[in-house]
Amino acid sequence: MSMNSFGRIFRFTTWGESHGPAIGAVVDGCPPGLAISEEALQPFLDARKPGQNKFTTQRREADLVKILSGVFEGKTTGTPISLMIENTDQRSKDYSEVAKAYRPGHADYAYDAKYGFRDYRGGGRSSARETASRVAAGAVARLVIPEVTIMAYVSEIGGDAIDPANFDAGEIANNPFFCPDAAAARRWEALVDNARKDGSSLGAVVECVATGVPAGWGAPLYAKLDADLAAGMMGINAVKGVEIGEGFNAARLRGEENADPMRPGADGTEFLANHAGGIAGGISTGQPVVVRIAFKPTSSILIPQPTITRSGEATELATKGRHDPCVGIRGVPVVEAMMALVLADHKMLHRAQCS
Repeated sequence: MSMNSFGRIFRFTTWGESHGPAIGAVVDGCPPGLAISEEALQPFLDARKPGQNKFTTQRREADLVKILSGVFEGKTTGTPISLMIENTDQRSKDYSEVAKAYRPGHADYAYDAKYGFRDYRGGGRSSARETASRVAAGAVARLVIPEVTIMAYVSEIGGDAIDPANFDAGEIANNPFFCPDAAAARRWEALVDNARKDGSSLGAVVECVATGVPAGWGAPLYAKLDADLAAGMMGINAVKGVEIGEGFNAARLRGEENADPMRPGADGTEFLANHAGGIAGGISTGQPVVVRIAFKPTSSILIPQPTITRSGEATELATKGRHDPCVGIRGVPVVEAMMALVLADHKMLHRAQCS
């Protein structure tokens, strides 16, 4: 049974392991005739790649994407697009102790319980290295939805949140945290660096906003746009929570506070609020689609943790190797990719039924 694919019409499958020769994705269902090149896809991989600063893992990967199929004379052909990213900086020897015992908080024990064996080199398929494949596929998905603009950013690290009054989209590219609040980014430098020096890690919240999504994408009940967004985001490594619009805060509001009042506007319906996050009844309303994603602290840390060996004996384990002190930081391009992938699929689903 394969569980490595996502989507209905615009569908992608990822393959490869953290310490294998390469990873990649196969994108199927992409419309023909779209202009595409490796150079156009590469900037999205560059935003996610490791080793760019001291606040991320020091694994050095160029993450150069290669298009192996589905493209002719610079345009998509409508056939499967195969994308490959070579692994060039694996250090499997760093995981010799992990082969003997399970890392608490990681997928080691669960994978072993399910399959009876596991790839302990960086976690195999459970490694965040797999997300590079999603980013490559997401770059293709953006070609399908040129009318949509997707922007993600870190809104909180280690419990320290940005000040909405300081929000400046131009700041997101000016710091290593994808942070729209310059003051918060300065605070986070010490916060993340101290966790790194302590051999520990921090969690983060990423917010993603998609503007330009027209009303009508999504479907009732079993193909809800928000349900697929939640599934896509929850499938990202280390994600433990997803909110659409007000999310859990909606449970704390009265009906009139949570409603999104409407008035006739010069260009059609005008909403006076967006508590629903741009989705009602599983269908987009034309408002910005807003999703928040909670990333847990990286499980691989240097602080010894109580655990057991594969034979069930008590021991302690400190994970060696190179790991992100805050995996949520590099999660920003991955969240954007999953937003693009879900929206591209729903655009094509909508066109198939309501063309």
